[in-house]
Amino acid sequence: MLTTQQIIDKTNKYGAHNYHPKDVVIVKAEGAEVYDPEGRKYYDMLSAYSAHNFGHRHPEIVAAAKDQLDKVTLTSRAFHNAILGDFYEALCHTTGKNMVLPMNTGAEAVETALKTARRWGAEVKGVENGKQEIIVCENNFHGRTITIISFSNDPLAKDNYGPYTPGFKMIPYGDAAALEAAITENTVAFLAEPIQGEAGIIVPPAGYLQKVREICTKHNILFMADEVQTGFARTGDMFAVQHESVEPDVFILGKALGGGVMPLSAVAANDDILGVYTPGSHGSTFGGNPLACACGIKALEILERDNYPQQAREKGEYFMAGLRKIKNPEILEVRGRGLLIGMEFTGPAFDYVKACIHEGVLCKETHDHTIRFAPPIPVTYDQMDDALERINKAIGR
Repeated sequence: MLTTQQIIDKTNKYGAHNYHPKDVVIVKAEGAEVYDPEGRKYYDMLSAYSAHNFGHRHPEIVAAAKDQLDKVTLTSRAFHNAILGDFYEALCHTTGKNMVLPMNTGAEAVETALKTARRWGAEVKGVENGKQEIIVCENNFHGRTITIISFSNDPLAKDNYGPYTPGFKMIPYGDAAALEAAITENTVAFLAEPIQGEAGIIVPPAGYLQKVREICTKHNILFMADEVQTGFARTGDMFAVQHESVEPDVFILGKALGGGVMPLSAVAANDDILGVYTPGSHGSTFGGNPLACACGIKALEILERDNYPQQAREKGEYFMAGLRKIKNPEILEVRGRGLLIGMEFTGPAFDYVKACIHEGVLCKETHDHTIRFAPPIPVTYDQMDDALERINKAIGR
């Protein structure tokens, strides 16, 4: 096997440099633990940006994938397959919606939600086609397609990709009054993350989501919750909006839905919204493929059976309490919900991330000043204790 450095050098030689990964190569993983080519163990406290809610290689999800590999992996949507309907049923049960549109990635699911809102706006609400407006939030992160970066205010994601897609209006995050003030007769939807992840684990003010729900209902616009990172128990509820007992019109889902084994995303809503689609009006060759659906069905079963929301809630409180005990005058705040946690510093977090990795804890800075910690939900208390000791050694002063 090549060494860590040899693998990094080969990757950098042949690959486009649209990422700058940390100098760690993962060749083996199980649960919350991963290993590099030299056999060194790390605790994965990033969980592939919440795709690994179940930990690496959850044995039941891997078994479901292996079983499906012996049957059929892809049919395209030109034909039916025996497992797609089961996946639809399971996801409808989890979300409380009665219709699902499957895709592969989170960005695809967001694009699907945007198309849904525009088509619903034209065909149901009666907005003239071409005038539909969608309201979004500052410092959002919903993916990296042309349309999605068109309503980003992150220069790194946006610069030199014009011309940009029109039809979006940006308001401050967490400001319900700004939402109401931005609505016009052409507004068809409001798109938001219940907790902003890439922006630095920004938790909105208490009651914000309830006010959003009331405003959207009052003005007959769709509330579309991007739960790609926050969904499937990550924040201590099955979905982050449920912390305020809110039901969005549209769930945008991805990452953990595939159990950390296959790419799988979806939009879930009721048929009065997703019913606007007709054959040929939207699609994906791999969307809803049998292999991904097998992983998704097993993942949804585990979430409910093993009460992942409660696990994330209790372990998150424990882990945040441990982080708050770390003494460093540069630590500004430890915040989050469940196992989606941000530690913000008065200065850049880069060197602290590097120190954590040196001590065997994988994490990543976001928005320069904040470290994101998001352990897999099955992480044990002993693993958390060991990780906290290592983090303290790296960050404590």
